[in-house]
Amino acid sequence: MQKTFAENANFTFEDQQKINKFSWNTSRITELKEEIVVKKRQLQNLEMLLRTSCLQIDDYCLMIPYQIGDKNFQEETDALESKVESIQQVLVYLKVQLYAKFGSKINLESNES
Repeated sequence: MQKTFAENANFTFEDQQKINKFSWNTSRITELKEEIVVKKRQLQNLEMLLRTSCLQIDDYCLMIPYQIGDKNFQEETDALESKVESIQQVLVYLKVQLYAKFGSKINLESNES
């Protein structure tokens, strides 16, 4: 009788927790990256609007940091990118641990191009 992957690899509850954490963090990065794209698009739209209606002083546009309501799009984008970097560090750590234990029996690579 052929043993399952879990039986062959001495699969523990801790291993399952690491795999779950890896999966959750991978999904979270995808969500954050999508949110970053939206924020950057909003920021570009605002910048375009400001360029077409900015204050002109001696043919130069006076660039002023702007805030719409309680929104500061650049700060929000920077915060999201920082979260992505932090999560990517966690993923690298988990990959090292899981590949060390399971080798080629586990695939933790992204399907993104």
